[in-house]
Amino acid sequence: MIAAVADTHAIIWFLAGDSRLSLMARQFMEQATQNGHQTAVSSITLIEIVYLVEKGRIPAQRFTQLANALGEPDSMFMQIPVDLSVARAMSAVDVIQIPDMPDRIVAATAHWLKVPIISRDGRIRLSNLQTIW
Repeated sequence: MIAAVADTHAIIWFLAGDSRLSLMARQFMEQATQNGHQTAVSSITLIEIVYLVEKGRIPAQRFTQLANALGEPDSMFMQIPVDLSVARAMSAVDVIQIPDMPDRIVAATAHWLKVPIISRDGRIRLSNLQTIW
């Protein structure tokens, strides 16, 4: 069962053990795993991480960590593709409120899955989506 969808920065900070990830977000992800649930990772997050590595903003190790974690049989993460269901869910995400396309895709994924989104993003947190931070 999927407990939540994590925004890109939340995944990066979780993998890095970065204190910028809120205690509530970290505990939620860890508790979900302990309860046998997974945190969803949108395919767009993988693309964003590759982009951030290419720009030199994060180490390549973050992509490797996530790719390895997604490949584990009992992974705490589950990759969710950007597909027709997510595209249809985009209509529920206000383009004025959340204008950034990757953020809209992650938000639409959470809407489609009917789970909260783990995000520090102020625009997402002010939206009608349930957020964890």
